[in-house]
Amino acid sequence: MSKKKHIGSTFDSFLEEEGTPEEATEVAIKRVLAWQLEQAMKAKNLTKTEMARRMQTSRSQLDRLLDPRQTHVKLHTMQRAATVIGKRLQIDLVDEMVSG
Repeated sequence: MSKKKHIGSTFDSFLEEEGTPEEATEVAIKRVLAWQLEQAMKAKNLTKTEMARRMQTSRSQLDRLLDPRQTHVKLHTMQRAATVIGKRLQIDLVDEMVSG
């Protein structure tokens, strides 16, 4: 029987071993935000061109905002997008989960 290194380990501990927990968290958060924006745009029948116009930005800027891999987005841009779709941006700091 072979012993595998990660059997029984948590996903968080795997990410820590790989040195990428922050990057994975950033991408996960951005994916959720991009998905929420796209869903709200669909519900309001907003095209990307119209959304960008209402945000007073370019279509390429909106494409970056909706791209889950683009994690470097300004809060100001996210807030403008939220306002256009009738939402508000809320960010909370929470206690870190301690694995034990």
